[in-house]
Amino acid sequence: QVQLVESGGGLVQPGGSLRLSCRASGSIGSINTMGWSRQAPGKQRELVAVIIKGGRTNYADSVQGRFTISRDNAKNTVYLQMNSLKPEDTAVYYCNANVMIGWPLRPMNYSGKGTLVTVSS
Repeated sequence: QVQLVESGGGLVQPGGSLRLSCRASGSIGSINTMGWSRQAPGKQRELVAVIIKGGRTNYADSVQGRFTISRDNAKNTVYLQMNSLKPEDTAVYYCNANVMIGWPLRPMNYSGKGTLVTVSS
């Protein structure tokens, strides 16, 4: 089994910054894509940022230029640096990973339980 545990959420004022972390643990062969999605109250979950194993990244238009995703493959950890936060960034942020498990190896998708980010004055 694979577990994803997020940390780093909290309350921040508009214009502030937060850094989210997510560590994957368990019976992991390797990790392909890692990413972050979010769900605001009353809205559908949306993809925020993804990073493939080789380091290429992709962002939602709403966070482009403000958020930066990175990963430490040795630690099976993905980060989301969030700058210039806006009230509309308020949401539960979920870590996602596509992980190779088992034998023969096969890809499986996992998500964490989420961490709440609140942007408010």
